[in-house]
Amino acid sequence: MTSKPVVLIILDGWGVAPSTVGNAVTSARLKYWDYLLENYPSTLLQASGEAVGLPWGKMGTSEVGHLTIGAGQIFLQSLEKINREISTGNFFENPAFLKAINHVKNNNSNLHLMGLLGYGGVHAHQGHLLALLDLAAKNNLHTKTYLHLFLDGRDTAKDSGLEFLREIMGAINKMNCGQIASLGGRFYGMDRNSNWDRIEKAHGVITGQTKILVDDPVEEIEKSYAKGIFDEEFEPVALGRNGAPVVEMQDNDAIIFFNFRADRARQMTEALMVEDFKGFKKPKNYKNLLFVGFSKYEKNFPIEAAFAKTEVEAPLARVISEAGMKQLHIAETEKYAHVTFFLNGLKEEPFPGEEWFLAPSPNVTSYDQKPEMSSFLIKDKVLENIRDEKFDFIVINFASPDMVGHTGNLDASKLAVETVDKCLEEIIEEVVRRGGQVIVTADHGNVEEIINLETKQIDKEHSNFPVPVVLAKQEYLGRFPKRENKELYNLKIRGALVDVAPTILSMLGLEKPETMIGIDLNRLFEN
Repeated sequence: MTSKPVVLIILDGWGVAPSTVGNAVTSARLKYWDYLLENYPSTLLQASGEAVGLPWGKMGTSEVGHLTIGAGQIFLQSLEKINREISTGNFFENPAFLKAINHVKNNNSNLHLMGLLGYGGVHAHQGHLLALLDLAAKNNLHTKTYLHLFLDGRDTAKDSGLEFLREIMGAINKMNCGQIASLGGRFYGMDRNSNWDRIEKAHGVITGQTKILVDDPVEEIEKSYAKGIFDEEFEPVALGRNGAPVVEMQDNDAIIFFNFRADRARQMTEALMVEDFKGFKKPKNYKNLLFVGFSKYEKNFPIEAAFAKTEVEAPLARVISEAGMKQLHIAETEKYAHVTFFLNGLKEEPFPGEEWFLAPSPNVTSYDQKPEMSSFLIKDKVLENIRDEKFDFIVINFASPDMVGHTGNLDASKLAVETVDKCLEEIIEEVVRRGGQVIVTADHGNVEEIINLETKQIDKEHSNFPVPVVLAKQEYLGRFPKRENKELYNLKIRGALVDVAPTILSMLGLEKPETMIGIDLNRLFEN
């Protein structure tokens, strides 16, 4: 315990881009952020592509960003790992997939392929679905394969779902394998904030227990677009004719959920597979239902995992714990898993001496209705713990820049970052006054490009832009050239997310483990 804590502040989705009308960071009034840049050293970090274990040019994500920050090393991420499995042919010999195939054959039942449509690559990838269709065709499950698809519109353009769907329909016709059974926006089927009413709607169409039936998915999406309801919020529907769905889920069926990211796959998996599920009243529990996820979404779920999770030997939290230090990880619901599970190297439980605090995210339909989200609650809790002098290290995630940025509402996004700016002032001033140290950074970009620089359209997706890093402590105050927020983009990228953990360990007076490849960012400014 110390009166001089080290604090890591992660501004989720806060990248650095050219100053334009669509940049919520440079167009907002950020009095304290400007002060930080004028008085403390700052630079840019790479947070996308190969720097975080993704394919070249692929935008970063919260999951990947927090994993890389906490590990201090680069891991080949799920997207790239699965792509390589497909290219080598190993995908088609995956034991978990073959178990599902044989389960269907042995029980004369059906195979359900479920997941996010499109090429966003954050939670799933259309290429993986196409490979699964190919696998089903090669195993003669042409008439036994059904697709349950979530439309994206968040990590892809808001109205790109129709194009993606047409591609899948073309593949189905070409392979003569599979049939689309249900559609729904990710808002419903991929909720992660315990909005069980949303999951219930998607669950109903996936299991075929709904009365909402349509016979033409393309026409239904076009109608929805005409009403101003795009992919993410597309109302779940089941395909069917003459009052009967294309398929009803039955005992002995098999499901392959092709989302590789766990956080937005857990609730639907729980609803389908956990017998004593409490989220809503299910029509039935299915017997002998075999479920394969692209990863192990929750360790206690009765499911198979097609791909093993990454093993992180010495994440930041473990090193701090083994040094006998106390630490606090704090975020709101939407990003809670990121400052715990992902930051800690995919560990389900806290390390000794580590505490977690969860602030509930607002219960609203869209976060532009409450752009501040739970930022002030988090700030108050952090200040309380700093003053109690209980923790040596505190990590904070401010979710609103990313979550409000995903709404595509520029004015609300400005309010989100302005709220965070106010919180930064109180936290950082308190830490520095006590002789502590603060590192402010982000996991990936988003809110800096609400209007796409090239298309001039609303952009709800993450970006490839670098992220900022600012180091604040008494010794640095006023020692470096002043910078303006609008000029930050012109700086040279001098590091990557792998450098954050070594920097924190240096601030705490600890040696970095051999597994960490990053550098201490303080070295950039102390020469």
